[in-house]
Amino acid sequence: MPDSDTLKFYADNALVYGKHATAPTPRLEAFLARLPAGGAVLELGTGNGRDAAAMLEAGFAVTPSDASPELAAQAEARLGRPVRIMAFNQLDERSVYDGVWACAALLHAPRSELTGDFTRIFDALKPGGLLVASFKAGTGEGRDSLGRYYNYPDRSTLEAHVRAAADWHSLDIAESAGSGYDNRPTTWLWLTARKAP
Repeated sequence: MPDSDTLKFYADNALVYGKHATAPTPRLEAFLARLPAGGAVLELGTGNGRDAAAMLEAGFAVTPSDASPELAAQAEARLGRPVRIMAFNQLDERSVYDGVWACAALLHAPRSELTGDFTRIFDALKPGGLLVASFKAGTGEGRDSLGRYYNYPDRSTLEAHVRAAADWHSLDIAESAGSGYDNRPTTWLWLTARKAP
């Protein structure tokens, strides 16, 4: 279940967060390049709809989702289409999506739930489907300076959750330096996992 303080932060700051203007990560283009043209994509944690807008413009069939009704409303205004209000543990579809995009989203999932979330994502992917997700690296769950909950995995912990969740065809975790909404230096873990064809 989503953390109540994290949801409250996004509810209280939805208008400001909705106007937060940054370009999509280049990793989004790389993700889309590995999917069938016009493929079905589930976005977890659409936030203000930035990445969903880019995917729609590229011709993909995108289902944007977010656990925050307030953020979903901001994304709907940007996208001109409905955004599914859904927590990660509410995902129950099977073999529907060519890709699942979770940029700075699953990092809010409770650590105790993370393996189950990866299983649900695996089940929702079609054969050959691709997951890309990013996490703020750390040494254990905690909160940032804004009060938001993070699971803060290190590489081995993240890999253990993913491997325990399902029998993935391929799995890669890359590190990159960057920042986030709080403008603090951050080491990001980028997970790429492919379901067997």
